[in-house]
Amino acid sequence: MSTPLFIGSEIYRGSSYGPQHPLAIPRVPTVIDLCRAMGWLPREQYRTSPRAKPAALHAFHAPTYIEALQRAEATGAVDAETRKRHQIGTLSNPVFPEIFRRPATAAGGSLLAAELIAPGGVVYNPGGGTHHGMADRAGGFCYLNDPVLAIKALLGQGLSRIAYVDIDAHHCDGVAAAFHGEPRVMMISTHEEKRWPFTGTLDDDAGGNAINLPLPRATNDSGFAMALERVILPAVQAQRPEAIVLQCGADAVTEDPLSRLAMSNNAHWACVAALKGMAPRLLVLGGGGYNPWTVGRLWAGVWATLNGADMPDRLPGAARAVLEGLGWTRRRGERPDHLLNTMRDAPRPGPIPDDLRRRVQFLEDRRRVWV
Repeated sequence: MSTPLFIGSEIYRGSSYGPQHPLAIPRVPTVIDLCRAMGWLPREQYRTSPRAKPAALHAFHAPTYIEALQRAEATGAVDAETRKRHQIGTLSNPVFPEIFRRPATAAGGSLLAAELIAPGGVVYNPGGGTHHGMADRAGGFCYLNDPVLAIKALLGQGLSRIAYVDIDAHHCDGVAAAFHGEPRVMMISTHEEKRWPFTGTLDDDAGGNAINLPLPRATNDSGFAMALERVILPAVQAQRPEAIVLQCGADAVTEDPLSRLAMSNNAHWACVAALKGMAPRLLVLGGGGYNPWTVGRLWAGVWATLNGADMPDRLPGAARAVLEGLGWTRRRGERPDHLLNTMRDAPRPGPIPDDLRRRVQFLEDRRRVWV
């Protein structure tokens, strides 16, 4: 594979869903600043994300919905009918100054990534991964669905075997809806059970092309490692994908406020490392993640993993300064030392609950039937 490329944009710097929203925190700017402070992001590997035009967004999203987003940005408000129909202007999906430009930039980054990997290669778009967006409405902080748009672009290139792997703490309901029954796209999702959006049950195969593994509360590195080795990797290997799209949501770690999983960032990096050689094309996206220190460290480590960069035991001063400069209205008490001084969490192994073992066995047995 060629040298990995990183897609970013300055639109994320200073843009916020509002001071009380979980996405009040800086995420993509922190990743960019950390990677640059570590010397991992030379200019030649960086690409500026374009903003997707409405015509490109219509590949999945309804024109009336795109028009509603543009109108909301222009006026700074929505009426009751628009709020009800498109689910914008709600507590989860508020109107904010860049309500169209920001998600359109994330979508533009993923569409650019699909072009860049057409001949083969690896691209990282941490601003992407908005997997809850539906064709005509927002959902779960996601206004547009850039994974769907990227996959559709790859299908448009003539690819017929695409693996979509999603390790966010929340199920990828928008992607599942978009590709229900689509034989060219295999979807694999691990997510916390009984967590919004309450979809992706163990027996849900989305019309025959999906593997859903709900993870019990407090699943640790050991539990995820079992899921990776016995469910995710065998399924991907059996498909022999021409492209892999990995949604690497950062909200499954212990410190995240919007899940009750108990992983370290090592679990995510192990998944990235295992998948990066399994297809000639790899697109890695961001996703969830609502603790500014854990998101920045985890996603910077994803980029390091894609590049084979070494992570020091202690961060140099410039990288530490990036983390020390972050603030968070949800913070209680002092920040643990490791969130400021290290990139890598201490591993979080532990017992694997019997119900997770049974779910993994169920999926293994079902895969044998499929084969």
